[in-house]
Amino acid sequence: MSRSDRGLRRLAAGTLLAAFQGTTPPGWVLRELEDGLGGVTLFGFNVDGHERLAALTAALREAGGEPVISLDEEGGDVTRLDYHVGSPYPGNAALGAVDDPGLTREVYQAIGAELAGCGVNLDMAPDADVNSEADNPVIGTRAFGDEPNLVARHAVAAVEGLQAAGVAACVKHFPGHGATRVDSHVAVPVVDVTPEVLRGRELVPFRAAIAAGTKSIMTAHVAVPALTGRTPATLSTAALTGLLRDELGYDGVVVSDALDMHAITKSVGLGGGAVRSLAAGADLLCLGPLPGRDEVRGVIDAIVAAVREGTLPPARLEEAAARVTA
Repeated sequence: MSRSDRGLRRLAAGTLLAAFQGTTPPGWVLRELEDGLGGVTLFGFNVDGHERLAALTAALREAGGEPVISLDEEGGDVTRLDYHVGSPYPGNAALGAVDDPGLTREVYQAIGAELAGCGVNLDMAPDADVNSEADNPVIGTRAFGDEPNLVARHAVAAVEGLQAAGVAACVKHFPGHGATRVDSHVAVPVVDVTPEVLRGRELVPFRAAIAAGTKSIMTAHVAVPALTGRTPATLSTAALTGLLRDELGYDGVVVSDALDMHAITKSVGLGGGAVRSLAAGADLLCLGPLPGRDEVRGVIDAIVAAVREGTLPPARLEEAAARVTA
Protein backbone atom coordinates (compact mmCIF):
# COMPACT_ATOMS: atom_id res chain seq x y z
CA MET A 1 0.00 0.00 0.00
CA SER A 2 1.44 3.38 -1.02
CA ARG A 3 1.81 6.28 1.40
CA SER A 4 -1.10 8.15 -0.25
CA ASP A 5 -3.27 5.00 0.01
CA ARG A 6 -2.42 4.68 3.70
CA GLY A 7 -3.17 8.37 4.26
CA LEU A 8 -6.55 8.09 2.55
CA ARG A 9 -7.44 4.97 4.53
CA ARG A 10 -6.52 6.74 7.80
CA LEU A 11 -8.70 9.70 6.86
CA ALA A 12 -11.61 7.39 6.08
CA ALA A 13 -11.15 5.39 9.29
CA GLY A 14 -10.98 8.62 11.29
CA THR A 15 -14.64 9.33 10.54
CA LEU A 16 -15.89 6.10 12.17
CA LEU A 17 -17.06 5.16 15.65
CA ALA A 18 -16.97 1.36 15.93
CA ALA A 19 -18.44 -0.88 18.61
CA PHE A 20 -17.52 -4.29 20.02
CA GLN A 21 -18.84 -6.90 22.43
CA GLY A 22 -17.42 -7.46 25.91
CA THR A 23 -15.69 -5.47 28.62
CA THR A 24 -12.18 -5.61 27.12
CA PRO A 25 -11.34 -4.27 23.65
CA PRO A 26 -10.65 -6.99 21.07
CA GLY A 27 -7.39 -7.01 19.12
CA TRP A 28 -9.02 -5.85 15.87
CA VAL A 29 -10.33 -2.65 17.54
CA LEU A 30 -6.89 -1.85 18.98
CA ARG A 31 -5.30 -2.42 15.55
CA GLU A 32 -7.88 -0.20 13.84
CA LEU A 33 -7.25 2.54 16.44
CA GLU A 34 -3.52 2.32 15.64
CA ASP A 35 -4.50 2.71 11.96
CA GLY A 36 -6.54 5.85 12.57
CA LEU A 37 -10.03 4.70 13.63
CA GLY A 38 -11.88 7.76 14.93
CA GLY A 39 -13.06 6.07 18.10
CA VAL A 40 -15.65 3.80 19.65
CA THR A 41 -19.20 3.90 20.92
CA LEU A 42 -19.75 1.92 24.11
CA PHE A 43 -22.96 0.15 25.09
CA GLY A 44 -24.33 -1.40 28.25
CA PHE A 45 -22.69 -4.74 27.42
CA ASN A 46 -19.27 -3.02 27.53
CA VAL A 47 -19.74 -1.68 31.06
CA ASP A 48 -19.06 -3.70 34.20
CA GLY A 49 -18.59 -1.03 36.85
CA HIS A 50 -16.70 2.25 36.68
CA GLU A 51 -13.25 0.80 37.46
CA ARG A 52 -13.35 -1.75 34.65
CA LEU A 53 -14.71 0.89 32.29
CA ALA A 54 -11.79 3.18 33.16
CA ALA A 55 -9.39 0.31 32.42
CA LEU A 56 -11.12 -0.32 29.09
CA THR A 57 -10.90 3.32 28.00
CA ALA A 58 -7.24 3.46 29.08
CA ALA A 59 -6.50 0.48 26.81
CA LEU A 60 -8.28 2.23 23.91
CA ARG A 61 -6.19 5.39 24.46
CA GLU A 62 -2.98 3.42 24.62
CA ALA A 63 -3.73 2.04 21.15
CA GLY A 64 -5.15 5.14 19.50
CA GLY A 65 -3.70 8.25 21.12
CA GLU A 66 -6.80 10.41 21.69
CA PRO A 67 -9.75 8.53 20.18
CA VAL A 68 -13.34 9.64 20.63
CA ILE A 69 -14.84 7.42 23.34
CA SER A 70 -18.59 7.88 23.40
CA LEU A 71 -21.75 6.44 24.87
CA ASP A 72 -25.40 7.40 25.45
CA GLU A 73 -25.86 8.66 28.99
CA GLU A 74 -29.11 10.62 29.22
CA GLY A 75 -30.11 9.65 32.76
CA GLY A 76 -33.54 8.13 33.31
CA ASP A 77 -34.36 5.32 30.88
CA VAL A 78 -31.23 5.69 28.72
CA THR A 79 -28.08 4.80 30.63
CA ARG A 80 -24.87 2.91 29.87
CA LEU A 81 -22.93 3.60 33.08
CA ASP A 82 -25.70 2.04 35.14
CA TYR A 83 -27.20 -0.18 32.43
CA HIS A 84 -27.57 -3.22 34.70
CA VAL A 85 -29.13 -1.45 37.70
CA GLY A 86 -30.79 1.70 36.31
CA SER A 87 -29.63 5.30 36.38
CA PRO A 88 -29.52 7.16 39.70
CA TYR A 89 -30.24 10.38 37.77
CA PRO A 90 -33.68 11.69 36.78
CA GLY A 91 -34.53 11.49 33.08
CA ASN A 92 -35.27 14.48 30.89
CA ALA A 93 -39.06 14.32 31.22
CA ALA A 94 -38.73 14.61 35.01
CA LEU A 95 -36.24 17.48 34.71
CA GLY A 96 -38.53 19.26 32.25
CA ALA A 97 -41.50 18.81 34.57
CA VAL A 98 -39.57 20.40 37.47
CA ASP A 99 -38.39 23.09 35.00
CA ASP A 100 -35.37 24.25 36.97
CA PRO A 101 -32.52 24.71 34.45
CA GLY A 102 -30.07 25.04 37.34
CA LEU A 103 -31.00 21.52 38.47
CA THR A 104 -30.67 20.19 34.91
CA ARG A 105 -27.20 21.73 34.63
CA GLU A 106 -26.22 20.20 37.99
CA VAL A 107 -27.46 16.73 36.99
CA TYR A 108 -25.63 16.79 33.66
CA GLN A 109 -22.45 18.13 35.25
CA ALA A 110 -22.57 15.21 37.71
CA ILE A 111 -23.09 12.78 34.81
CA GLY A 112 -20.23 14.45 32.96
CA ALA A 113 -17.91 14.14 35.95
CA GLU A 114 -18.64 10.40 36.19
CA LEU A 115 -18.05 9.96 32.46
CA ALA A 116 -14.78 11.93 32.56
CA GLY A 117 -13.63 9.83 35.51
CA CYS A 118 -14.24 6.70 33.42
CA GLY A 119 -12.35 8.08 30.41
CA VAL A 120 -15.37 8.90 28.23
CA ASN A 121 -15.03 12.18 26.29
CA LEU A 122 -18.29 12.36 24.26
CA ASP A 123 -21.79 11.88 25.66
CA MET A 124 -24.50 11.30 23.04
CA ALA A 125 -26.80 13.64 24.98
CA PRO A 126 -28.90 15.64 25.61
CA ASP A 127 -32.02 14.77 23.67
CA ALA A 128 -33.35 18.09 22.33
CA ASP A 129 -36.41 16.72 20.54
CA VAL A 130 -39.70 18.54 21.11
CA ASN A 131 -42.01 15.61 21.86
CA SER A 132 -45.07 16.96 20.05
CA GLU A 133 -46.42 13.49 19.15
CA ALA A 134 -47.92 11.77 22.20
CA ASP A 135 -47.64 8.32 20.53
CA ASN A 136 -43.93 8.74 19.74
CA PRO A 137 -42.43 5.24 20.17
CA VAL A 138 -38.76 6.21 20.50
CA ILE A 139 -38.48 9.65 22.19
CA GLY A 140 -41.25 10.03 24.80
CA THR A 141 -39.74 10.51 28.27
CA ARG A 142 -36.30 11.08 26.72
CA ALA A 143 -37.51 14.58 25.80
CA PHE A 144 -37.62 17.47 28.26
CA GLY A 145 -41.18 18.16 27.08
CA ASP A 146 -43.41 19.27 24.23
CA GLU A 147 -42.86 23.04 24.39
CA PRO A 148 -39.95 24.36 22.26
CA ASN A 149 -38.66 27.04 24.64
CA LEU A 150 -38.76 24.71 27.65
CA VAL A 151 -36.82 22.06 25.71
CA ALA A 152 -34.37 24.75 24.55
CA ARG A 153 -33.53 26.07 28.01
CA HIS A 154 -32.98 22.56 29.40
CA ALA A 155 -30.94 21.45 26.38
CA VAL A 156 -28.68 24.48 26.95
CA ALA A 157 -28.38 23.67 30.66
CA ALA A 158 -27.46 20.05 29.86
CA VAL A 159 -24.85 21.11 27.30
CA GLU A 160 -23.32 23.56 29.78
CA GLY A 161 -23.27 20.94 32.54
CA LEU A 162 -21.59 18.22 30.48
CA GLN A 163 -19.04 20.53 28.92
CA ALA A 164 -18.17 22.13 32.27
CA ALA A 165 -17.11 18.61 33.30
CA GLY A 166 -14.86 18.30 30.24
CA VAL A 167 -17.13 15.99 28.24
CA ALA A 168 -18.40 16.99 24.79
CA ALA A 169 -22.18 17.17 24.46
CA CYS A 170 -24.04 15.80 21.44
CA VAL A 171 -27.46 17.42 20.99
CA LYS A 172 -29.86 15.10 19.18
CA HIS A 173 -31.71 14.21 16.88
CA PHE A 174 -31.41 16.93 14.21
CA PRO A 175 -33.66 18.31 12.73
CA GLY A 176 -36.10 16.81 15.28
CA HIS A 177 -37.47 13.34 16.02
CA GLY A 178 -40.30 14.46 18.31
CA ALA A 179 -43.16 14.55 15.80
CA THR A 180 -42.88 10.92 14.65
CA ARG A 181 -44.95 7.78 15.16
CA VAL A 182 -42.33 5.46 13.67
CA ASP A 183 -39.08 4.25 15.28
CA SER A 184 -36.10 4.88 12.95
CA HIS A 185 -34.53 1.65 14.25
CA VAL A 186 -37.07 -0.18 12.05
CA ALA A 187 -38.11 2.22 9.24
CA VAL A 188 -37.79 5.82 8.01
CA PRO A 189 -40.12 8.07 10.04
CA VAL A 190 -41.62 11.11 8.31
CA VAL A 191 -41.94 14.56 9.92
CA ASP A 192 -44.45 16.08 7.51
CA VAL A 193 -44.48 19.71 8.61
CA THR A 194 -44.06 23.03 6.83
CA PRO A 195 -40.69 24.84 6.98
CA GLU A 196 -42.39 27.42 9.23
CA VAL A 197 -43.44 24.77 11.77
CA LEU A 198 -39.99 23.17 11.61
CA ARG A 199 -38.29 26.51 12.35
CA GLY A 200 -40.79 27.52 15.03
CA ARG A 201 -40.81 24.20 16.87
CA GLU A 202 -38.20 21.52 16.03
CA LEU A 203 -35.27 23.86 15.42
CA VAL A 204 -35.71 26.11 18.48
CA PRO A 205 -33.69 23.88 20.88
CA PHE A 206 -30.97 23.28 18.26
CA ARG A 207 -30.52 27.01 17.66
CA ALA A 208 -30.18 27.54 21.42
CA ALA A 209 -27.70 24.66 21.83
CA ILE A 210 -25.58 25.98 18.94
CA ALA A 211 -25.50 29.42 20.61
CA ALA A 212 -24.46 27.68 23.86
CA GLY A 213 -21.47 26.09 22.10
CA THR A 214 -22.41 22.42 21.85
CA LYS A 215 -19.40 20.48 20.57
CA SER A 216 -21.51 18.11 18.47
CA ILE A 217 -24.99 17.51 17.06
CA MET A 218 -26.45 14.12 16.11
CA THR A 219 -28.56 13.58 13.00
CA ALA A 220 -31.96 11.90 12.84
CA HIS A 221 -32.89 9.19 10.34
CA VAL A 222 -36.14 11.06 9.67
CA ALA A 223 -37.44 12.35 6.35
CA VAL A 224 -38.83 15.88 6.33
CA PRO A 225 -40.57 16.09 2.92
CA ALA A 226 -40.43 19.92 2.80
CA LEU A 227 -36.66 19.80 3.39
CA THR A 228 -35.23 16.38 2.49
CA GLY A 229 -37.90 14.80 0.29
CA ARG A 230 -37.94 11.06 1.03
CA THR A 231 -34.30 11.04 2.15
CA PRO A 232 -33.47 10.65 5.88
CA ALA A 233 -31.82 13.80 7.27
CA THR A 234 -28.67 11.75 8.03
CA LEU A 235 -28.13 11.41 4.26
CA SER A 236 -29.45 14.83 3.21
CA THR A 237 -27.24 17.69 2.03
CA ALA A 238 -30.23 20.02 2.37
CA ALA A 239 -30.54 19.15 6.08
CA LEU A 240 -26.89 18.87 7.14
CA THR A 241 -25.21 21.46 4.92
CA GLY A 242 -28.01 23.77 3.74
CA LEU A 243 -29.93 24.02 7.02
CA LEU A 244 -27.50 23.12 9.82
CA ARG A 245 -24.27 24.57 8.44
CA ASP A 246 -25.39 27.42 6.19
CA GLU A 247 -28.63 28.67 7.78
CA LEU A 248 -28.00 27.87 11.46
CA GLY A 249 -24.27 28.62 11.20
CA TYR A 250 -23.12 25.47 13.00
CA ASP A 251 -19.43 24.60 12.63
CA GLY A 252 -19.00 21.85 15.22
CA VAL A 253 -18.96 18.09 14.70
CA VAL A 254 -22.00 16.48 13.07
CA VAL A 255 -22.40 12.91 14.33
CA SER A 256 -24.64 10.46 12.49
CA ASP A 257 -27.15 8.41 14.44
CA ALA A 258 -26.30 4.69 14.30
CA LEU A 259 -25.97 3.65 10.66
CA ASP A 260 -26.91 0.02 11.41
CA MET A 261 -30.54 1.11 11.98
CA HIS A 262 -33.01 -0.20 9.40
CA ALA A 263 -33.83 3.30 8.15
CA ILE A 264 -30.33 3.21 6.59
CA THR A 265 -29.37 -0.46 6.12
CA LYS A 266 -32.66 -1.39 4.44
CA SER A 267 -32.40 1.53 2.00
CA VAL A 268 -28.77 2.21 1.01
CA GLY A 269 -26.74 -0.26 3.10
CA LEU A 270 -24.06 0.40 5.69
CA GLY A 271 -21.24 1.43 3.33
CA GLY A 272 -23.59 3.43 1.09
CA GLY A 273 -25.06 5.15 4.14
CA ALA A 274 -21.58 6.09 5.40
CA VAL A 275 -20.56 7.60 2.06
CA ARG A 276 -23.82 9.50 1.59
CA SER A 277 -23.82 10.80 5.17
CA LEU A 278 -20.25 12.12 4.81
CA ALA A 279 -21.10 13.69 1.44
CA ALA A 280 -24.17 15.35 3.00
CA GLY A 281 -22.03 16.97 5.72
CA ALA A 282 -21.60 14.50 8.62
CA ASP A 283 -18.14 14.31 10.24
CA LEU A 284 -18.27 11.32 12.60
CA LEU A 285 -20.26 8.20 11.78
CA CYS A 286 -21.72 6.11 14.57
CA LEU A 287 -21.94 2.56 13.20
CA GLY A 288 -24.08 1.17 16.05
CA PRO A 289 -23.65 -2.03 18.07
CA LEU A 290 -24.03 -4.61 15.27
CA PRO A 291 -21.21 -4.10 12.73
CA GLY A 292 -18.05 -6.07 13.59
CA ARG A 293 -14.51 -6.11 12.19
CA ASP A 294 -15.38 -7.12 8.62
CA GLU A 295 -18.24 -4.62 8.31
CA VAL A 296 -16.09 -1.79 9.72
CA ARG A 297 -13.35 -2.56 7.22
CA GLY A 298 -15.99 -2.75 4.49
CA VAL A 299 -17.20 0.75 5.38
CA ILE A 300 -13.63 2.09 5.26
CA ASP A 301 -13.20 0.46 1.84
CA ALA A 302 -16.48 2.01 0.64
CA ILE A 303 -15.36 5.51 1.69
CA VAL A 304 -11.94 5.06 0.05
CA ALA A 305 -13.61 3.79 -3.15
CA ALA A 306 -16.00 6.78 -3.19
CA VAL A 307 -13.04 9.19 -3.00
CA ARG A 308 -11.26 7.34 -5.81
CA GLU A 309 -14.42 7.36 -7.97
CA GLY A 310 -14.94 11.07 -7.37
CA THR A 311 -18.30 10.75 -5.60
CA LEU A 312 -16.83 11.94 -2.27
CA PRO A 313 -14.42 14.91 -2.43
CA PRO A 314 -11.17 14.36 -0.46
CA ALA A 315 -11.60 17.88 0.95
CA ARG A 316 -14.86 16.75 2.62
CA LEU A 317 -12.98 13.94 4.42
CA GLU A 318 -10.21 16.33 5.47
CA GLU A 319 -12.78 18.82 6.80
CA ALA A 320 -14.49 16.05 8.81
CA ALA A 321 -11.18 14.89 10.27
CA ALA A 322 -10.21 18.46 11.24
CA ARG A 323 -13.51 18.99 13.08
CA VAL A 324 -13.24 15.69 14.95
CA THR A 325 -9.65 16.44 15.97
CA ALA A 326 -10.62 19.92 17.19
